[in-house]
Amino acid sequence: MGDQRRYWVGFNRVIGIGPVRLKALLEAFGDAETAWHASAEDLRTAGLDQRCLRGLLEARDTLDLDAELARIEGLGYRILTWEAADYPERLREISAPPPVLYLWGDLRPQDRWAAAVVGTRRPTAYGTAVARDLAAVLAASGVTVVSGLARGIDTIAHQSALEAGGRTLAVLGSGLDRLYPPEHRRLAERIAGVGAVLSDYPLGTAPEGGNFPPRNRIISGLALAVVIVEAGEGSGALITADFAAEQGREVFAVPGSIYSRASRGTNQLIRSGARPLVAFEDVLEALNLDVVIRQEEVSQALPEDETEAKILAALSSEPVHVDELQARCGLPAAQVSASLAMLELKGRARQVGGMHYVRAREPRAGYQVE
Repeated sequence: MGDQRRYWVGFNRVIGIGPVRLKALLEAFGDAETAWHASAEDLRTAGLDQRCLRGLLEARDTLDLDAELARIEGLGYRILTWEAADYPERLREISAPPPVLYLWGDLRPQDRWAAAVVGTRRPTAYGTAVARDLAAVLAASGVTVVSGLARGIDTIAHQSALEAGGRTLAVLGSGLDRLYPPEHRRLAERIAGVGAVLSDYPLGTAPEGGNFPPRNRIISGLALAVVIVEAGEGSGALITADFAAEQGREVFAVPGSIYSRASRGTNQLIRSGARPLVAFEDVLEALNLDVVIRQEEVSQALPEDETEAKILAALSSEPVHVDELQARCGLPAAQVSASLAMLELKGRARQVGGMHYVRAREPRAGYQVE
């Protein structure tokens, strides 16, 4: 079996085949390559409707997957799929995580402890100051700052994190080769140099308006807490807050003047149950940094071995009994139990009762895509 990534990239280019349908195909055929080459009849049996089937057959006839893979790598980008060991752990937890991520830069284990800082493209002086100072405090505390590279609050958050010597991740609503806004090319290069710019959209995807709401679920999915600094009514930042709440993330909103249009959205979020951000330390407390420091120390001292990696790969947000894990992994019961205990200590797995286990931090149901 060759490099499976090309087939994941191929499916990523078929309109209508998203996380849900691709998961069904993988379950039906075992791997992406077999699913890609399956007959039309078998694909229909696996649940593809006529529209998706037509798109897949056309893609198989027209796409040169080897050339596409070479183009991605030639531009200095990487591909992460669900099968990749370094696929972002937090993002893997959400409902219907993106099957393919295009990555410019590098993700690191410490990015598991991240906070998203987002808001309006037209911030006031107050919003600018809050975003700048908050991102600086987070970065100086070792927290990765996630945002969307947009004008306004996003830009300020990225820049402040960089100036504080921290890590920051930018999530695009376009292909990596179609940066938006275009004047942020230099900022994106700086982010990629110390953090990462990423997207689940194929190369060549234009920054169309409909792309940005779905990408917001990735911004919140990468983070443990989301802070909305300023947002008018109907702001895209409010969509990020909705996704964050659905994913079980902590949602903060910066309170503002009742006379400020830029604070109407955040004040409404607070009325609806978001935590008002009254001190930067509130976010640090919500992230529970003491816990992550202990877990990181354990992870560094006791790296995952092959057995732990195999068990972790068999876990998901759905509870699975230890006996089923033993059968899936083909390992002795004692070895499975010992490895599960170590994964719990590292914060990678969690027992949910009755000897059933899930990946750590099981989320609530989130954004559903095809």
